[in-house]
Amino acid sequence: MRPASESLFPRALLRPVVLAWLVICLLLLATNGAGIAALRFPDPDDTLRLVQVRDLIGGQGWFDLHQHRVDPLDGGVPMHWSRLVDVPIVAVILLTRAFLGHAGAEMAALIAVPLLTMLCLLVLAGRVARAKLGGEAVVLTCLLIAMAVPVIAQIRPLRIDHHGWQIVAAMAALNGFMARDPRRGGWATGAALAVGLAISLEGLPLMLVFAALGARAWLGQRDRGVWLAAMLQSLALTSLAAFLATRGLSDLAEHCDAISPVHLAIFVLGAVGVSALAFAKRPPLAVLLTGFAVIGVATLLLVYKMAPQCTAGSFNELDPVVRHLWYDQVAEGLPVWQQDWPTALQVVIPGLGGLIAACLLSRTGDRQQRRWWQEYALLLAGALAIACLVTRASGVSSAFAAIPLAWALSAALRHARAGTPPAQRIAALAGVVLVLMPSLPLTIYGLIAPSRATSQTPAAGSQRVSTCNLRGAVRALAGTAVSGNILAPLDIGPELLLATPDTVLATGHHRGAKAMREVIDAFTGLDAQAHAIVRRRRIDYVVLCPDLGEPALYAHTAPGGLAAHLLAGHAPTWLRPVTRLGDGLQIWRVIG
Repeated sequence: MRPASESLFPRALLRPVVLAWLVICLLLLATNGAGIAALRFPDPDDTLRLVQVRDLIGGQGWFDLHQHRVDPLDGGVPMHWSRLVDVPIVAVILLTRAFLGHAGAEMAALIAVPLLTMLCLLVLAGRVARAKLGGEAVVLTCLLIAMAVPVIAQIRPLRIDHHGWQIVAAMAALNGFMARDPRRGGWATGAALAVGLAISLEGLPLMLVFAALGARAWLGQRDRGVWLAAMLQSLALTSLAAFLATRGLSDLAEHCDAISPVHLAIFVLGAVGVSALAFAKRPPLAVLLTGFAVIGVATLLLVYKMAPQCTAGSFNELDPVVRHLWYDQVAEGLPVWQQDWPTALQVVIPGLGGLIAACLLSRTGDRQQRRWWQEYALLLAGALAIACLVTRASGVSSAFAAIPLAWALSAALRHARAGTPPAQRIAALAGVVLVLMPSLPLTIYGLIAPSRATSQTPAAGSQRVSTCNLRGAVRALAGTAVSGNILAPLDIGPELLLATPDTVLATGHHRGAKAMREVIDAFTGLDAQAHAIVRRRRIDYVVLCPDLGEPALYAHTAPGGLAAHLLAGHAPTWLRPVTRLGDGLQIWRVIG
């Protein structure tokens, strides 16, 4: 435990964290060097995030979150993203472009912002490790976070979308959960959760886990209601402030995919109700249970009254075809049992290992320490359950698991050095390796017996290195027209927006579902149907990356459709090739 007079981030914490971070930065830069040099973004969302930042720097309004070059005939697509994520990117660009030039400043932001995100995560995780496990656990915790594949997938150079900041917000909430002063800790947790929810509503299940733990603690000890009341008060006030700062009052519609008035009303209702219960100091158990039930029922009624369309989830209104051929193909949004074995193991095994370690820690130390680790185990179990339902949420559970795993790793290494029999030492070290790299046996098996490995056709949402040359596409399009409207698969739409001044019919972002359906209909429909869509939407070019999964999915779904014909080299007569057909980007100009 840190002394009461010690600062929140003392040198004894920052020194080892910064040293570990510098090593991690070198490794990330080395392993991602080829992608950085080629400006190959890990995900289309990272590409579109840079487009959004460019628009903001170019003069688009702070509260205007439309992508005006997507679905231009219908006025563009309103995005559900938060400006909070844009701020550090814009700041780095504006601070460095005077001496790096705009292109150099953008590259500096693409590299620096994810690395600074990692630093924030390591400092917050190291603070928990130092307070609960001692200073020796700090570096191990940092290294285990850097080895967690779900974390590195979201925090690495060029990965500028919001998922990394969600992990940081979750770790900040954990720091508040650890605070000695329940009121200050509750306010810190609530503020961190509010920022995470402003960034993405995907953080709502984790907020419910924190709230449930606060309620459980209050039921067990009638004097522990202060933390939950403070957390909900902070959640409501910070959410309101973040909404006004990033959304303003111009859009008060009840959106199901971003913080909206209905969510703010729910947070205020919860804060007022729980604060009223906490005002009673030590309410009887029956009163507390009744109060929780009344607040829960009132919350449900409020949702049904204000936003009944949101009761079935954020994507409940998606067109069935768009859901099947786009949403259900995005692997990171699927549950763990629909992933391949390496991915599933990387999500589940470290989390389970951390959960077991937390349970073991809950049996050591004094009463307060045991209780804290019991609650930590429940929190980690909740985060792991969320990760099993939505794979991309596994970054949070992996970061949480790294702290108790640091203790387990340290204990295993001590055991291996303690003169135990060789067989036990080997078993202990093998166990550590399997927890840290759970997919290693499958990797080794694939190298030893590649002929027995099962090949899988990548889904549309899978990310692969493409041979498409978008810089060449810029030159090709510039030679034929100043600008144009492009029909392209959803996943390459952001790249085309970044590389050209043109517009696209749709990208893979669900608020533009109407235009997304027309893209799918054009590529899976017969040539005549595609031609009708092209003419109605005033399309100037059709663009295709033939070596990515999305066109192959369209061709597999509709063997007689436009995508299948284009991949086979049989373009309809109303399309004229702009570039030589081959392994690179394929472009056709609409001529009729």
